[in-house]
Amino acid sequence: MEDSYNFKQAEEKIKKFWDKEKIFSWNKNKKGKIYSVDTPPPYISGKMHIGHAFSYAQQDFVIRYRRMKGFNVYYPFGTDDNGLPTERFIEKINNVKSKDVGRAEFIDLCLKTLKKITPDCLQDFINLGISSDYSLYYSTIDKYSQKISQKSFIQLVKQGDIYRKEFPTIWCPECQTSIAQAELEDKETSSLFSTLKFKVQETKSFLSDQKSKGGKISDTDGEDLLISTTRPELLASCVAVFVNPKDKRYTKLIGKKAKVPLFNFEVPIIEDESAEIEKGTGVLMVCSYGDRFDIDAINRHALKPRVTLEKDGTLNVKGYERLIVKSARDKILKDLEENNLIADKKQITHVLNVHDKCGTEIEFIPTEQWFVKILDKKNKFINQGEKINWYPDFMSKRYNNWVRGLEWDWNISRNRYFGVPIPVWYCKNCNEVILAEEKDLPVDPLQIKKKCTKCKKDAEPEKMVLDTWFTSSLTPQLAAELPQVKGKIKLPFSLRPQGHDIIRTWAFYTIVKSYLHEKKIPWIDIAVSGNVSLGGEKMSKSKGNVIEPQEVMASYGSDSLRFWAGGSKLGTDLDYSEKDVLAGKKFLIKLFNASRFIFMNLKQVNKIRKPKKLEEVDRLFLVKLNEIIKNSTASFDKYEYSRCKNSVVDFFWSVFCDNYLELVKHRIYSGSRKEKESAFYTLYSSLFTILKLMAPFTPFITEYLYQKYFKKQENEKSIHLTSWPEEFKIAERKDDKRKFDLLLEIISKIRQVKSENKKSVKAEIILSLEKDKLEKLKNLLGDLKAVVNAREIKEGEFRVEFL
Repeated sequence: MEDSYNFKQAEEKIKKFWDKEKIFSWNKNKKGKIYSVDTPPPYISGKMHIGHAFSYAQQDFVIRYRRMKGFNVYYPFGTDDNGLPTERFIEKINNVKSKDVGRAEFIDLCLKTLKKITPDCLQDFINLGISSDYSLYYSTIDKYSQKISQKSFIQLVKQGDIYRKEFPTIWCPECQTSIAQAELEDKETSSLFSTLKFKVQETKSFLSDQKSKGGKISDTDGEDLLISTTRPELLASCVAVFVNPKDKRYTKLIGKKAKVPLFNFEVPIIEDESAEIEKGTGVLMVCSYGDRFDIDAINRHALKPRVTLEKDGTLNVKGYERLIVKSARDKILKDLEENNLIADKKQITHVLNVHDKCGTEIEFIPTEQWFVKILDKKNKFINQGEKINWYPDFMSKRYNNWVRGLEWDWNISRNRYFGVPIPVWYCKNCNEVILAEEKDLPVDPLQIKKKCTKCKKDAEPEKMVLDTWFTSSLTPQLAAELPQVKGKIKLPFSLRPQGHDIIRTWAFYTIVKSYLHEKKIPWIDIAVSGNVSLGGEKMSKSKGNVIEPQEVMASYGSDSLRFWAGGSKLGTDLDYSEKDVLAGKKFLIKLFNASRFIFMNLKQVNKIRKPKKLEEVDRLFLVKLNEIIKNSTASFDKYEYSRCKNSVVDFFWSVFCDNYLELVKHRIYSGSRKEKESAFYTLYSSLFTILKLMAPFTPFITEYLYQKYFKKQENEKSIHLTSWPEEFKIAERKDDKRKFDLLLEIISKIRQVKSENKKSVKAEIILSLEKDKLEKLKNLLGDLKAVVNAREIKEGEFRVEFL
């Protein structure tokens, strides 16, 4: 027998065994209830990060449990490798810009890079012990996924759920593409809040509150109208000034015109309640387009837009041409200052929307885009969400809040290169939109010439691609329609595991698409994991506080990393702790040593059999273990895996190792045949139960110990194909728990006394116990004497006498 557990050798050997024996393969011919998992496809970024290790380990705990509960587990694996995240990653590692390289060459570069890095990325998940069937694999950019995604697009267009419109869409100047509301993040930033001097023409009345701020009356210039803004670079795009009709300071100005400072054109002064009386000067500058309120205001009052921002984030204003927003802002503020057009300025902190992929402040640029109608169905999507079991349940509130707060239809087109092509052509002659035929999918319109179905002239191909989430929202369909399983797996899936940060995207969009296509919920359960931090801070390469899971696994083993991940409740953020990983490593060593000790003494037994009658201490121990089995099963059924892990680990250390192994030693070495038979059965069965309870969390060492010690008798290929433990069928009495706890309590007290007196744990003693305790432990006194080395146990107040 080996003296120590070499996790590197063991894990490598076990991974090969799992692969060769297809332990986790989907069996389409197996009878029984299917447990289907809507695979969370990770972005391909070269390697797995610690957040992946955390969340994928947690979902794997649940999936391994379900497999052991007898479910026919369907757990394919996908990778999300199309769209903007992949483009930015490819640009970064190849030090190129897609727009500079050109469309065809860049797409080719993306495909070649993905082919190179994907195997290593997949290997990280295999190394972590994620029990997917990797032969059931899809990529969101492969032809299979493109076909399903394009088919979805065509169906929704025909249903009237997708439309095309020119509209001031949310735009990222850095990525130079439109984006959706779900891709926005809030960023707190410091800005200059400047109060600018507009001029009200042909007005001789003077506002007292303006006069105190430096305003003046002039027949030629008019009076100052002060407006505060953080975006002076949009002055040239101003189309109106709003004042609140309830604001008595400005009622005389309604219907007049204001001259825009520096640019000297006039805009109407309009009454509108969107001007907040208490904010700034109470006057609102309406530009095209500063934010969504500007869009709404311009539409409501039928104002003519004056767009001054280009798609690359530069101005097209005379004197400020090609200046990016921040540079233009600085120059315009300088020019305003020089012309005495700034009444006041102060530094403020406020929250801005930025693109979640690059952190760039977004703009609103009029472009023609494709949208999925969602605003008219918000209540339906909330109702669909209520049909799903959320774990933890409070995550459903995040979903509902997101849906209620939606302000835009879902923008699904992207002005980029690498993605699923939108299967459409346009006829400029008769404005006909030509959809691809479903039988021809997948198609790239740029590679196929089409004639207009009406005028027979050449149609122009759509150059935009679909948003990555338009395809990722189809992962249930992608997983269900794989050729190996087609027809066997249907919606709803059993489980969707995912992070809470993508409830607004992946969860919501999948619910949307499942409803629009099939009027079904996509899954019965959704299990939402938290995030990983370090020292309470979000990990980031710029901070230098990133933990690489590959390095952790190399140093401590995959089981140790999974052990750490199992310490957090579902949906709860967890700080990375090397101490907890080390605790995992210590657990593995102890489990190995305990197993080694037990089987050194069981090697004399050919076949373990349950005795006709268990010794009392063995029976009580199994009663205690029954409680662990019962609670662990109930916890896993509610996705509370951490409660199972914590209770089993605590039981293993404090009850099994510290006490039961010591209690049973004397019978192993010198007990009668009957006593040994009871001890051997209890040792074998309890250790096997502990291994099975920990198999979802530490799959490598439990497999290793199963193959070494249990397989011959159990006759199942893998511990992960054995059944989840059921409670031992033994007689239980009302006071069993109290009796066993009392026994352990007395042992602990005696050990403490020996330690305080600096005596060996083997020191011989005479023990005195109260009458009621002697009575309760009357069938256990022999075991108690042996474990504490008591020559005699007599009645009296608790006392330990050393001999």
